[in-house]
Amino acid sequence: MTATQEAYTPLDGDGLSLLPEATVPELSVISMPQIVTDSQLSDDRRAYRWNRNNYSKRRRKIDIWTFFIRFLSGSWIDGKKWSYPSGYTEAKQAARRRRQAIWIRDTFLELGPTFIKLGQLFSTRADLFPVEYVEELSKLQDRVPAFGYAQVEEIIERDLGKSIPELFASFEPIPLAAASLGQVHLARLFTGEEVVVKVQRPGLHKLFTIDLEILRGIAKYFQNHPKWGKGGRDWLGIYDECCKILWEETDYISEGQNADTFRRNFRAQNWVMVPRVYWRYSSTRTLTLEYLPGIKISSYEGIEAAGLDRQTIARQSATAYLQQLLTDGFFHADPHPGNVAIDPKTGALIFYDFGMMGRIAPGTKEKLMDTLLAIAGRNADRVVRGLVGLGAISAEADTDPIRRSVQYLLDNFLDKPLESQSVAQITDDLYDIAYGQPFRFPATFTFVMRAFSTIEGVGKGLDPDFNFMEAAQPFAFQIMNSNGNSTPDANAFLAEIGRQAAQVGSSALGLPRRLEDTIDKLERGDIRVRVRSSETDRYLRRLGTMQQNTNYAILVATFTLSATMLFVNQYTIAAGVVGAVALISLIVWFRQMRKLDRQDRMS
Repeated sequence: MTATQEAYTPLDGDGLSLLPEATVPELSVISMPQIVTDSQLSDDRRAYRWNRNNYSKRRRKIDIWTFFIRFLSGSWIDGKKWSYPSGYTEAKQAARRRRQAIWIRDTFLELGPTFIKLGQLFSTRADLFPVEYVEELSKLQDRVPAFGYAQVEEIIERDLGKSIPELFASFEPIPLAAASLGQVHLARLFTGEEVVVKVQRPGLHKLFTIDLEILRGIAKYFQNHPKWGKGGRDWLGIYDECCKILWEETDYISEGQNADTFRRNFRAQNWVMVPRVYWRYSSTRTLTLEYLPGIKISSYEGIEAAGLDRQTIARQSATAYLQQLLTDGFFHADPHPGNVAIDPKTGALIFYDFGMMGRIAPGTKEKLMDTLLAIAGRNADRVVRGLVGLGAISAEADTDPIRRSVQYLLDNFLDKPLESQSVAQITDDLYDIAYGQPFRFPATFTFVMRAFSTIEGVGKGLDPDFNFMEAAQPFAFQIMNSNGNSTPDANAFLAEIGRQAAQVGSSALGLPRRLEDTIDKLERGDIRVRVRSSETDRYLRRLGTMQQNTNYAILVATFTLSATMLFVNQYTIAAGVVGAVALISLIVWFRQMRKLDRQDRMS
């Protein structure tokens, strides 16, 4: 089969979404794969230094640390109010962060596969980064130069022990899609089956090894940083988690096993299709899969042109994911529209790309359900305990500010019926509250929330009346049902109400004893009482401002004296530079004096 026989929808990731020309509506714009010439490959290699077999560890260290120094410098300047010439406002600071976020996204693409994947992981971590960074990183397109056919031949022959002509009846040298970790080629076996062959980018293992070693040093720096390390953030733990995910994605044997597991989990559903793995033609760097072309799930016009029901597809996409999460405990961690397609004949869902999968640990579903029941009961204390049990909050963290934030969330968002709630809005509000607090959302949690938001968005695109929360209710009933039945059981609600009533009664009976314990702790000094005084706070702020004024005054005097001495000794250029620094210090000192004057007037 040649490139002119099929029309393909390009992807955002390593998955494959193929749309036969017969199902393409007249108004649809279909992108054909571009022929990659040797001259284009040469240009791409010059544009991206990482796109080669051998890497200079010293060069990579310079490139990566240069980026992070520029990032930290920009963040520090953006946080200083005196750096805004016409006056500081939150809108101006947000605009600066937006510009820096765009620069981060572009730099990650230039730094290559490691940072492209990190960017995609960080795009789910609104608890760690400002919203401007998260939004821009979510736009990071995993589109990088393809590598040459000669390298494809070398990898396949080295890994499978035979040349391409010995293994395949036909093999398209032009890749269907190229991503940061590898590229996909269309082929045909001698037995007649059409397959797609996913080949890993050459030198990827060495590049990951070098980059991750450098990033560990950066994680240590962030761990101890006064701004980024505050709130007890475990950057080394986040680093280890990212490493685990990245290395799993480079192992195509693991990805093939994931595909097989996913396929077995849905063997009873004829409305879900998963490509079969051809293990005889697969290795750690080569993965051969069944060729299953389909209509991209976000191609709404294409779905209608095929005569398929969009409402049914929206409902089935939600049901499929909820089964993965709440029944199987094994779920697709990146279900973006490029990784889910629709069979044009049957309307079945087709899943692609099983490199990034999530697993629900035993007991987690019950903890999650207990937390959800606490949310329904607007019990902030119980919600916080549930989040500690789920690992979203450190057990050693100060939970008082978290509890207040959770109570605010409960009071402001649970006054609406469940059917009117939006997963995306709840997620955004949760992350807004979590940012700056000692939350440590596990990767599984962030993958689930991103997947929920993605599926909700696709579902509403297919069916404007689609509601993800409503679709999730049967699965929630199933978990709550102590008998494990798949149908809702009202007795489960009564049992839960009885259990909560018993807890309330137990708490009331134990209250006198807890009061005695609290008094004993106060006498022993085990409880610290913090008292805030607005008057004391004002004086402390004034003392801090006066100390800064003194420091800037010393700097102005020092730089002015140095500039004078240099000028007298005829070091004119050096004197000009030092004089400019003295002028900047003088401006900052003047602004601080005005700030002190405003504080005096307010008092």
